[in-house]
Amino acid sequence: MITIKETDIQKSICQYLELKRYMFWRQNTIPALNKEGKFRAMPKYSKNGIPDIIVVKQGQFIGIEVKKPKGKQSENQIKFQKELELAGGTYYIATSIDDLIKIGL
Repeated sequence: MITIKETDIQKSICQYLELKRYMFWRQNTIPALNKEGKFRAMPKYSKNGIPDIIVVKQGQFIGIEVKKPKGKQSENQIKFQKELELAGGTYYIATSIDDLIKIGL
């Protein structure tokens, strides 16, 4: 059985978005290491649960959370999704490029 890594799905989605010429970026929310090799505190006003990929299409903020086929959102991701949707943004969970095609990206 072949095991697909979430990072491989994420890479293929980013390559697809790049080919389609979308305005997007990969959001990394892991804090940097300090000189002692310990994680620094996240900056003030950082958000937990931010989606892996952010797309801006026709002025619309679209968050794409990448998961393996049976992956689940964390509590922070669910909270972020609710806040984003209340603010007028859109949030999707994608397990492949096919999911992006289904939502019109």
